[in-house]
Amino acid sequence: MDRRKFIKNSIIGSSMIMAGGTIQSFVSESKLWKNGDVIMPVLFIGHGAPLYTLDDNKYSRAWKKIADEMPKPKAIVCISAHWLTKGSFVTAMEKPKTIHDFGRIDDRLFEIDYKAPGNPDLAHEIAKTLTDLHVEEDHRWGFDHGCWCVARCMYPNADIPMCQFSIDYHKGASHQYEVSKQLSFLRKKGVLILCSGNIVHNLGQLKFPESSTYDWAIEFDEISKNL
Repeated sequence: MDRRKFIKNSIIGSSMIMAGGTIQSFVSESKLWKNGDVIMPVLFIGHGAPLYTLDDNKYSRAWKKIADEMPKPKAIVCISAHWLTKGSFVTAMEKPKTIHDFGRIDDRLFEIDYKAPGNPDLAHEIAKTLTDLHVEEDHRWGFDHGCWCVARCMYPNADIPMCQFSIDYHKGASHQYEVSKQLSFLRKKGVLILCSGNIVHNLGQLKFPESSTYDWAIEFDEISKNL
């Protein structure tokens, strides 16, 4: 497989069920609900640095605007780039903890406790429904910053039950895409699937200054813009 085809396939896989639509189109779709029928949109949000959740800025405002423009979900399933596992897991505790999984960037971040309730019943339903996958119910994780940094801007009252679903880091793009299709049943149940990370999230390959960016990273970025 040539590099360009590989990059394109990788983007399609990593974008999960966002493939084939923009945030605007999914939000518009959600507004077409009739007679109480609920088909929630799916969001992929680049959360950026944890600092963006602290103050009013163009990113936090955009996240809040997205939430304001769609009906309130009954629950949220968050898929974060920061929960990488061997196998598939979903948080199943009633009171998930807030995980501060970053260095000492700003002390205010460590004061944040996003107290959205968990949803053990939803976690059990996911594990029961995805029979081909073998999803384990997890009671140790919580909400990592890829989840709560965005969620607290979108839903500051922390009143929507939320689970996190892990990414099996040992599987390829085609597997991730299949998982996304299996999770899509949640949309008809009023559940918002919130995917959080970045189009490129390989911090181990981060290179400064920008003028010295890897050629493959530039190519990846350009292809993702035109999908």
